[in-house]
Formats: sequence, structure tokens, C-alpha cells
Amino acid sequence: MQIFIDLIRYHGQIPLPSTLYAFIYFFSNIISLIFVLMYLHQFFYLIYGTFRKFKLPNKEFKLHKIGIVISARNESKVIGNLIKSIQANDYPKELYNIFVIADNCTDNTADICRELGCIVFERNDLEKIGKGYALNSLFNRLHNEKQFAPIVPEAYIVLDADNIIKPNFITEMNKVYDSGYEMVTSYRNTKNFGKNWITAGYGYWFLHEAKHLNNSRMALKSSCAISGTGFLISTDVVKEYDNWSFFTLTEDIQCSTEYAMTKRKIGYSGDAELFDEQPETLRQSWRQRERWAKGFYQVFGKNGKKLIGKALTNFSCWDILTTIFPALIITMLLIIGLPVCSIIGLCIGDYLSAGYAWVCLGLNFLYLYVIMFVIALLVLITEGKKIKTTWPRKIFHLFTFPFFMFTYIPISISAAFKKVTWKPIVHTANISIEDIENDANSSKKQ
Repeated sequence: MQIFIDLIRYHGQIPLPSTLYAFIYFFSNIISLIFVLMYLHQFFYLIYGTFRKFKLPNKEFKLHKIGIVISARNESKVIGNLIKSIQANDYPKELYNIFVIADNCTDNTADICRELGCIVFERNDLEKIGKGYALNSLFNRLHNEKQFAPIVPEAYIVLDADNIIKPNFITEMNKVYDSGYEMVTSYRNTKNFGKNWITAGYGYWFLHEAKHLNNSRMALKSSCAISGTGFLISTDVVKEYDNWSFFTLTEDIQCSTEYAMTKRKIGYSGDAELFDEQPETLRQSWRQRERWAKGFYQVFGKNGKKLIGKALTNFSCWDILTTIFPALIITMLLIIGLPVCSIIGLCIGDYLSAGYAWVCLGLNFLYLYVIMFVIALLVLITEGKKIKTTWPRKIFHLFTFPFFMFTYIPISISAAFKKVTWKPIVHTANISIEDIENDANSSKKQ
């Protein structure tokens, strides 16, 4: 487009560019350059992770005592499948216990868990609402009332009630823990990927996060990040952080941030696979991601200054810093700055500059669309066999994934000015690990 405009100008068909036109040109390109420089490491991760899978050394690993922790609020429709998938794991049953915190439940979640052999604690507190408070309550009781626990866990694996896990999940997480990592994140897949463009959007992003980001970080000996569910944390670290005293709306990224600032590293297990249920309506998805966006602001407010100070000497801090905030600033500069320039152009009669501002804005969105499409395409190429839906749907949602990511823009703007509180997401996908395995076998036969 720019070459075309320059050629027309050269032949004298339109006047030389005005000062406003030049400003728009440099403003747009400088913002784009800043974006590229800030996220250059993630572009490298994308390429590196596509061609490299981190593997642990082939050795005998010690089996540690593990506590499986589940925070559940009115999850009677799905939690049974999770517990059964845990009990179907190949890890020795005498080395783990399942602990459930039934948090402000008004259904029979607690009864279902007890019937399936879990150790259940009930919590009723309508003032302190959220997963952070629920986990803190559970860890406080486990560490102060040890008679509840048949074993004393060396580490905990934190799961959400809507998850289901592969039969080797605990074993693979234990391997990375035994390799010296006191925090470990897992491979996060989606059990309702094919439902619609929203669930597929989540699915592509979480697979990208696992395969391209955390896999690359692990291989490059940087620190990974835990992501809500499917992570391991040592008992010592839980106690170090006052039994999980993380109470922002994104307690997972808060923990990752504070851990990274100590120069310790979070590990990753690409062979420990879990399946997560994603929101199926835009309303629920908006509410969930609005909470995430607000939580990022909270974490940046609490730790942003320290992160910036440590980023020059601790790459993991730079990695997290660029994750929790700057992209919105860059996007808002474009979304606000270029239309303002267009309005100024119209007011002073510089119609060329007014139109050019919108061209630049459109091109920037086109570039972002292409980037997001390429991310999803690389996920499909490397992880396509693990995505639980038909190939036509997998391919179709390559094209909708960028639009899913674009919805973060109004969501993030809304979160910046709105009071956001934790609200539960309703889970209804009654899918078992056997259903997942049967789908995989059917795909192989086809």
C-alpha cells in the first residue's frame, strides 16, 4: 500500500505528504516496531517450540507423596469424572490423597466427593470469595490439622473440578518435580474444543501456551508460568507463601510473578496432559476473561515496579512483564491515536491524511490477524492429533481464532474501568477420560 501511494505521488497526481501524514506514518510504524521488539522473544518461542520438544533425561525417578487438591463450587455435574480419572492414574495409590475444598456449595458436590473416597473440607464464606481464598483455607487446615491426612504430602497438584487427566498425569508431573523443580505446569488441552468458535479459541491458545511458550521456556532453561489449573507446587513453597496467600483475581499469575522475582524457575511437563472445559457462551467467556484482565492489572499494580527493576537482570521477569500488561497499552495507542489523527485531518481539510490513518489502523489489525492465524496454524500442524474434534472444525476455527483474540481488546478496556469480582463459571460437559480415549481411538481408525 505504501509503495503504491509513493508511486502515485512520484508522478505528481497527489501533493507531497503533509506534516500530519508524516506523523501518522511514523507513529504507526514506531508503535508496530515497539510491539515487535517487546514480543520478539515470543516469536522466537513460536519457532523454537514448533521444532523442539523438551524431554527429561532417561533415568529412574523417585516417587514422592502427592496431595491432589481440588477447589469446587457447585460442580456436581463434572467433578465425579475428574476424581475417577485421578483414581485411574498409574501412580501408586498409597502415595497420593485427593483433597477437595467444597467452597460455598449449595449442591451435593461434597457428598459426591466423599462417596468417591476423597477427603472433603467445606467452606462457607460469602465475604472472601474466589479460588485463592478457597485454596488458602484448605492448605491452612491441612497443615494445621494433620490428622485429616493419611499421608503428609511433599507436593500438591492443583486441579479444577471440570478437569480430567490422562492416566500418566501424576507420574509425569512427579518426574519434573523430582528433577528439581518445586513448581511445575502441565499440558493443557480442551475437552469441548469443537463446541463453537469460543471454546476453540481457548483451545488453540492453551495449546499454544503449552507447546510454544512453556515447552520453549523449559528447553531454554527459563521459567514457565502456571495457568490456573494443572500445576504442581511443593509443600515447602506453599508454606513459604503463607499457605497460598494469593488473593488477586488471577492468583496463578500472581504466584508465577512473585516466584520468578526470586530467580527460581517453574518447570513444565509436556507429557502430563489434562483436559479443561471452556465457557461456551460469549457472556460467560467475557466475564471470565474480564476477571483475568482485571487480575493482570492487579498483579501489575502490586509487582510492576519490581518487575521492571528486575527485568534487566532476570529474563523471566521481562517475560512475565510483557504478558500481564503492555500489549493493551500498545493496542490502545493505535486504537485511540489513529482515529484522532483522522479527525484532525478532516477538521483541517487534509483528507488524504484522514484516510491514511484508517488505512494504517486496518493494516495493523490485518497484521495481527495474520500473526494469530499463524499461531493457530502451527498449533494445528504440531498438535492437531490431540485436538478432540473433527478436522473440518479444526481447520474452520483457524480462521475464527484471531477474532476470538480480538475480543480481548474491548474486554481489557472494560476491565480497566469496571469493578470486577469473582463469579463462578457453570460447567456442564459430562465427559469422562474414557470418552476422550475412545475419541482418540476412533480418530486413529479413520
